[in-house]
Amino acid sequence: MAAQPPLGAPTFASLGGRTLALVNDEPVAVPRDDILGTGLAAAQLARLLYASRASTPFTLAVDAGWGMGKSSLMRLVDARLQAQPEVETVWYNAWTSTGADALEGLVKSVLVRFERRTLKRALARVSRGRAVVRGVRAVTTALGGAVGAAGLVDELWTSWDAGPEARNGMREDIERMAREWAANAPRRLLVVFIDDLDRCSEETVLAVCEALKVYLDVPGLVFVVGCDRSALGPSGLLRDLSPAGSAFMEKIFQTSYRIPIADSKGVGRYVEWCAGAAGIQGILDEELKKLLVERSGRNPRRIKRLVNGFVLEATLNPVWSGFPPESVIRTLLLQYFYPEFYRMMTGAAGAPGGDVVQEFTTYRRVRRRLLSPVPPGTPEVAAPELATFTEIGGFFEEYDLSAPMPEQDGAQALEQLERRLPIGFPEHADDPGFTSLLADLLALPDAERLLVLLREGAPAALEAPSYAQPPSYTQPPVTTPPYGVPVPDARPAPFPEPATPAQSQPYRPPSPARLSPPAQAPSQPSPSHPVPVSSAPPWETGAAPQPSSLALVGMRILWVDDHPENNTSFVHRLRSEGAGVTTVRSREEAERAMAVGRFDLLISDITRGTDQTAGLGDLRSWRASGTYTGRAVFFSSRITPERRDAAAKLGAYVVNSGDALLVRVMAAATALTADRAPGPSAPAPPRSADPPG
Repeated sequence: MAAQPPLGAPTFASLGGRTLALVNDEPVAVPRDDILGTGLAAAQLARLLYASRASTPFTLAVDAGWGMGKSSLMRLVDARLQAQPEVETVWYNAWTSTGADALEGLVKSVLVRFERRTLKRALARVSRGRAVVRGVRAVTTALGGAVGAAGLVDELWTSWDAGPEARNGMREDIERMAREWAANAPRRLLVVFIDDLDRCSEETVLAVCEALKVYLDVPGLVFVVGCDRSALGPSGLLRDLSPAGSAFMEKIFQTSYRIPIADSKGVGRYVEWCAGAAGIQGILDEELKKLLVERSGRNPRRIKRLVNGFVLEATLNPVWSGFPPESVIRTLLLQYFYPEFYRMMTGAAGAPGGDVVQEFTTYRRVRRRLLSPVPPGTPEVAAPELATFTEIGGFFEEYDLSAPMPEQDGAQALEQLERRLPIGFPEHADDPGFTSLLADLLALPDAERLLVLLREGAPAALEAPSYAQPPSYTQPPVTTPPYGVPVPDARPAPFPEPATPAQSQPYRPPSPARLSPPAQAPSQPSPSHPVPVSSAPPWETGAAPQPSSLALVGMRILWVDDHPENNTSFVHRLRSEGAGVTTVRSREEAERAMAVGRFDLLISDITRGTDQTAGLGDLRSWRASGTYTGRAVFFSSRITPERRDAAAKLGAYVVNSGDALLVRVMAAATALTADRAPGPSAPAPPRSADPPG
């Protein structure tokens, strides 16, 4: 009989009949919801802004990374200021506008807060001094009728939009209106909160900054901008700005307030609050709370998402039946912070033996031995963290490489090996956060069975789970950690910020009508099974731009994969956008399809059966014979430097996620549209893709 968990240990059974719930991700808006003590800073900041009315105009940046409480602080400051006399506030989310629309939207959001009589007088002055496109009759109607403030602002904007001359006087008109508005009450103040600026495109950021500095830099106005200053810096979103543009950006923010990271005690209380709101406080013991605090980097939003991910997993995923809650949390942490490794770990990774975790742990031990400064002729020292030369030889042979000799340069041999290992292995080996997390996961009871279930799936439940009878929990005795990975004595520092994709491709909310691409890139059969659901936000883990139906209409795609059933949802999505997708299982079927019709894009797997380079070989042959010379993308969960370079020589890309594949499909569609557009001034670009850099 399997051993039972230690007395008092938290289990899924601790949930009892409690109903679980998801925690919302909305910013704190009222003081009673402030768990982290942000209210004190908000009160002091509101008091400072109120006392600085005579110093307007100025712009203050509330600076922090994603999920660190910018919106909550600004909402609490807003609530405080609204209680003060002679203070008006405006909330503008820059993410809701794009490009030039952001300039118009922000200016209108400010002007609509002025009194109607101030707006009417301004419109009368503008109509007398300039030729208004909409005509005198429209202006007369606006001035004399019961037009609201929004209608008057629209008329003003139409006047300013009449031409360059009218736009040049826009700032003067706004400044005069602001002075009139302020004169209606002594020392009046209008505070404008701008949120999510660092999520926007470069064009939108520059449009907002133009509005702040050129048109709205007038007395009586204060702007509080929530953004990650590093994301807007020369090495971030605005990295392509000219020196003059960079100097202009430096003038936008007169001062910044960097939100400090909350202390561990305060974040611990926040974890307890989230657990209570979700109904899982009964299974989060002190050790698990500490784990969430440390591993989340004390980021409130990450904590919420981890708690919500835990609730979803405990409720929906049969994999976790029989495992302790710690297994779920550690697996979610690995998934959120190292998504590409997790994707290989839970899919068909193409590793020898099919186990990428075993592959990585062996690689790390081999790496340590090869890089250890051992003089020639020194007897081999056995150590659990170092591979023996016999193990090194066997590991090299698995990748069709000659085993290095003891006197050979270890770094050179390692470089040769790493070309056939997944990209990211060397970085992971040097990352104490990753190695510690993986070691902790492998040291859990029954870790090997857990990894198998994550790859192959658990039997589906015949009936919906009931909270009255939660999943059972068993804990077999374990004497040594799996894979021989030593468990670290001390926990590492909080995780570093995950790498983010190019900032020039900001996240946009997906349309409800669109289908999501597959969660993993299956180049070999992978049974359909529930795996931990990612709650990480697209702006942190990367998100593909939404496809344009117009761009994909008429596009012809040939998809080669010996297991096309793994790509069903993605194929359906492309077809729903107007692309024609032909799926085939082999080289022979692909050549028959190409003999009948012409294709604009080839999507192919790389591994088929025991052939680890089948897809690359097919394209190489088709390029040489002229059978297919168009754009190509390889879809594989395993990207190695060798595969990437081989694809680049063929003018193709290798991607390992649905989002990355969608980016490549959209790039091909855009290039295809440009190819087909008439343009006598320049020759059409070649149909084959440039090798990726």
